[in-house]
Amino acid sequence: MHEMGIAMQVMNIALESVPSEMAGVKIERVNLKVGKLAAVVPSSLRFCFEIIAKETVLAGAELSIQEVPVTAKCEGCGLQWRLDAPVFTCPSCESGSVKMLSGRELEITSIEIEDEE
Repeated sequence: MHEMGIAMQVMNIALESVPSEMAGVKIERVNLKVGKLAAVVPSSLRFCFEIIAKETVLAGAELSIQEVPVTAKCEGCGLQWRLDAPVFTCPSCESGSVKMLSGRELEITSIEIEDEE
């Protein structure tokens, strides 16, 4: 299960992102974008994150995952479309010259910390 490795990396990045003058602040949410082709199971990633976040400033933090659909562009006719099946030919001209535009993302988009008030 590679979700554990991903969860560990997300945790490390989140912890390293907190400025030193804010050390010890509680992180409430980590927002991710995960493409459909990234081969990540969101529920497994959340579970792994919850396990490794215990006893850190990430304990109880929500791992919010925005799934990014697979989109492609035909290099032949220029059509852009969303892929719902593993068919990588243009639905318009049937060309196999296709460029992936999205769907492989795996990135932290933001980290939300506890309001000090």
